[in-house]
Amino acid sequence: MKLLDLLDEAVPGVGTYEDFNTIDWVREKSKDRDRHREITSKSKLSTWALLQSVSDAFSGWLLMLLVGLSSGALAGLIDITAHWMTDLKEGVCLSGFWFNHEHCCWTSNETTFQERDRCPEWKSWAELMVGTPEGASAYIINYLLYVCWALLFSLLAVFLVRAFAPYACGSGIPEIKTILSGFIIRGYLGKWTLLIKTITLVLAVSSGLSLGKEGPMVHVSCCCANILCHLFTKYRKNEAKRREVLSAAAAVGVSVAFGAPIGGVLFSLEEVSYYFPLKTLWRSFFAALVGAFTLRSINPFGNSPLFIRTNIAWCRRRKTTRLGRFPVVEVLLVTLATAVLAFPNEYTRMSGSELISELFNDCSLLDSSKLCDYAERDPAINGSESGNELPDRPAGSGLYTALWQLVLALIFKVVITIFTFGIKVPSGLFIPSMAVGAIAGRLLGVGMEQLAYYHPEWSMLKGWCTPGADCITPGLYAMVGATACLGGVTRMTVSLVVIMFELTGGLEYIVPLMAATMTSKWVADALGREGIYEAHIRLNGYPFLEAKEEYAHQTLAMDVMRPRRSDPALAVLTQDDMTVGQVEELVAATEYSGYPVVVSHDSLRLVGFVLRRDLLIFIENARKHQEGVVSASLVLFGDHPPPQPANGPPPVKLRSILDLCPFTVTDHTPMEIVVDIFRKMGLRQSLVTHNGRLLGIITKKDILKHMAQMANRDPDSILFN
Repeated sequence: MKLLDLLDEAVPGVGTYEDFNTIDWVREKSKDRDRHREITSKSKLSTWALLQSVSDAFSGWLLMLLVGLSSGALAGLIDITAHWMTDLKEGVCLSGFWFNHEHCCWTSNETTFQERDRCPEWKSWAELMVGTPEGASAYIINYLLYVCWALLFSLLAVFLVRAFAPYACGSGIPEIKTILSGFIIRGYLGKWTLLIKTITLVLAVSSGLSLGKEGPMVHVSCCCANILCHLFTKYRKNEAKRREVLSAAAAVGVSVAFGAPIGGVLFSLEEVSYYFPLKTLWRSFFAALVGAFTLRSINPFGNSPLFIRTNIAWCRRRKTTRLGRFPVVEVLLVTLATAVLAFPNEYTRMSGSELISELFNDCSLLDSSKLCDYAERDPAINGSESGNELPDRPAGSGLYTALWQLVLALIFKVVITIFTFGIKVPSGLFIPSMAVGAIAGRLLGVGMEQLAYYHPEWSMLKGWCTPGADCITPGLYAMVGATACLGGVTRMTVSLVVIMFELTGGLEYIVPLMAATMTSKWVADALGREGIYEAHIRLNGYPFLEAKEEYAHQTLAMDVMRPRRSDPALAVLTQDDMTVGQVEELVAATEYSGYPVVVSHDSLRLVGFVLRRDLLIFIENARKHQEGVVSASLVLFGDHPPPQPANGPPPVKLRSILDLCPFTVTDHTPMEIVVDIFRKMGLRQSLVTHNGRLLGIITKKDILKHMAQMANRDPDSILFN
């Protein structure tokens, strides 16, 4: 028996959902099962039907291929363009203005290994204007143009977002998580959002703001998937099936952002997906692999709780004060502060990915970085060098300078990222968080390295620090620090370790990375259970039922259901004795998303449940296309309608839009079980009965409000159903 007595496709709009509402997962899965059952039965009747069945089965893999190709191509375009525009703030390539600094110097015969970024083809703005790269005037010109370019890029980004696609701002991951849980946000994954997000992501990253492109790449990939879903009927017309594709697209986004297809799949499974069947796992891996391969083909040379509370406090202030009314001014002020403070320090002036690469670097004898400026070893202190190993050495003057710059960069990055994440431009959090952790890790690593050099006799170093050997690796400390910081902010665990492994290629670093990830999660959970994305979901009032949050209260369904004792009676429709006019009056007087259908007001024996949107669309269609339908026409939900008067208006039969198997619980069901049912089945509402008699209704919004109230939070912060 079908769960839903499905209606013809002749009435457009029936079976769809209004904006800012939650889908009915049970209904959508039932529709897909019925569709698949029909295709399977027809495939036995003719060769053409069999081919259609094979095409239907293959369409999911074809869609994954298209998602991977499109996401990889866009990621390559974003990478190349952002790298070029970032370098444009400092100078231009005379042999071709479209070359970035690195590419410009590749073909030069005058580039040395120690000064591989210096070549006559690349000119700073000061060299073009005053003819010299050195001196006070050259520094001031470069400084001013750096700030001007940054302001121009950020102004263009915020203007495009405000004018054409307001949903293109932010990282997108909190909204993607909410959409994957079944929430509808029209336009969030549309073509305009994709176009503007791609353009403004390049502008925002190039402006030098403390943000990354990795989180927004998940949004970009999901936009690609949503648009491509319209090419395939089974994904276009079924919201649950579309969310399977979006889960795979989230994996592709991380894959093309980090070049980590396995980590991308685990990220989607662990962090963002709400419903993740086994076939989605296979298809996610396939799509992530295609995306990573496409990116590598296009761009083969591509390279904590305190924070959460402070960022959320600032974002709440932004929403509740006049500051939120002037997003353009806020973006320009943050950009101005970032550019002015970042330029004097080379570690804040470089892009986030370049900074992380520099901090992860293990120093070699030919390295010209200041972080590798070590003095000659004193054999009297720590033995002599042996073999080809590069042993621990005393810090040189360049390294001491770099350490002070890194301390200032750490303070700057922490503070500026708090104000940057959430402004009205595309802004990811992965790279800034990793940069903060990598800086702290490198500082600690160098400190430990110097302790091992000057005090090898200390008990904590004795036994595993052999004199004359490479005992401490500061680059590894930077990796561990980056992993710990990102894990503390996002609460990622397994997926983070795999991403870092794929990013660095160091199998020997797996154990310290795992230890850092788990430690950061335990510490972060002790200070606050929410990650940054969950905190932003709650801040925006989205109806997201977090699977990780435990329900520990001893309440019953009757304590949460509506109507309460002081509320008006429950709004219901009767099976066969209400007119069109009465139904329209009831719908106009209430704002509910659906109505229980009962046998009569006296018995309140449940018949089914009908959605408000379907009801209005069907009645409007009947008035337009069914002759004689007026306000006095009866509305019939039953299989066997009562006899009609011969001269009366024709009735409107709505059995086809009635959900005959709405989910119900009794009034004494513990709320712990109700919450678990809502999570696992993706329900949007459940009816409450007592001895078969309808008492009330519980929606996802009611549950979230109740949970907020029990946790001493504002229940009115839940804005949507």
